[in-house]
Amino acid sequence: MNKRMSRLALLDIQQGIRSWHTWLLLGVQDIRLRYRRSVIGPFWITLSMAIMIYTMGFLYGKLFKVDLSIYYPYLAAGIITWTLIATTITESVEAFFQSANYILQSKLPYSTYILRIVTRNFIIFLHNLLTLLPILIIFKVKISFLILPLLFFNMALIFICGFCYAYIIAIVGTRYQDVKQIIVSLTQIFFLLTPIMWMPSMLPERFGLFAELNPFYQLINLMRQPLTGHLPEVFTYVYTFSLLATGFIVLFLLLRRTRHRIAFWI
Repeated sequence: MNKRMSRLALLDIQQGIRSWHTWLLLGVQDIRLRYRRSVIGPFWITLSMAIMIYTMGFLYGKLFKVDLSIYYPYLAAGIITWTLIATTITESVEAFFQSANYILQSKLPYSTYILRIVTRNFIIFLHNLLTLLPILIIFKVKISFLILPLLFFNMALIFICGFCYAYIIAIVGTRYQDVKQIIVSLTQIFFLLTPIMWMPSMLPERFGLFAELNPFYQLINLMRQPLTGHLPEVFTYVYTFSLLATGFIVLFLLLRRTRHRIAFWI
């Protein structure tokens, strides 16, 4: 029985990845439906993101007394990446409820609906990257073309990591509906605790380790460092691969036990 459940759990993930055209289409359709009556579509998010970043960058740069040429790229890359991570987490809680009609009427693998959410948020993330371009140009941030392959590799890491943890949250959120409020509250708390608006160097030395061990900080660094012309540290990759391995193992064990119950929980 356990072998059969394990095989079905792995098969769900494999079939979901193979049906890339389905979740890519669903993700694009979600964005189109959300902005179907809008002239500039999802770029409204990009515009609001730009206004927030440019306003906060000037204000907090002056409050923290940091050189704006350093602070603006740091803040912009951090907020854009954090938005990707936070939105994926909060939306995944209700992933199966939002796709209830598909689940009850078709035999698509459950992983398809998680990949749909991750894809949708990555598309918006790519739109939001446009807000970073004026900052890189104004402050003359040099990004080597050699860093671009690394940037795409890091994006793939975040995509896979996001898929694993979004799937875990979706299963738990489907079983326990109170989880949504907990996730939303924790996300707000971690936004303040993660070096996004502030820098780890601003902390007393004895608290520096807490910032380094923050998983969101390391995931953000995967994108922030290349986007600001730097290479991520080796520790960032070690930490990320550890997160990825842990997430996959937890997902596999959870999926093996609960996959056959998800449809009944909706």
